[in-house]
Amino acid sequence: MMEKQLAGAAALISMSLFLAACGSTPSATTSAIPDNLVAPATQALAVTAQGRGVQIYQCAASAVDAGKFEWRFIAPEADLFDNSGNKIGKHYAGPTWEALDGSKVVGAVQAQNPGPDANAIAWLLLGAKSHSGDGVFAGIQTVQRLNTVGGKAPANGCNQDRLGQQVRIAYEAQYRFYSAK
Repeated sequence: MMEKQLAGAAALISMSLFLAACGSTPSATTSAIPDNLVAPATQALAVTAQGRGVQIYQCAASAVDAGKFEWRFIAPEADLFDNSGNKIGKHYAGPTWEALDGSKVVGAVQAQNPGPDANAIAWLLLGAKSHSGDGVFAGIQTVQRLNTVGGKAPANGCNQDRLGQQVRIAYEAQYRFYSAK
């Protein structure tokens, strides 16, 4: 009788631990980095952050066919968190990443990959084009956007009646920041 109670208690504890682990697992899973998004070998990983926020799109006339309409990307708007869930900065137009210490890095896309999730925004490799401040982002040379969830522009809904309107699409991504070794 005591063995059955102990076995039941052990099963309950195991299930509780399992459920707690599931609840704390990030929604973005880690996948292999495509070759075209690998940071240069002369650089080392300096900071990893989880970005959570929105990708902002605006309904506009198509650049190819003025009679058609499309959602155009305007800017990201996200908070950056460390692996413990503490806010460490923000991400916005530029694209710019700004740490709480005031340091900033602005990037330019060098390569992209659709990533494994067809419903998520592309994975990117960005090179730093400018910096400001003396903090954590001051020496960043390369930024990767990986393991994206969501954020893609709507497939439809942009038309003459919605011209100029914006939509904000939730997304998550892992950002990796590299500096010289």
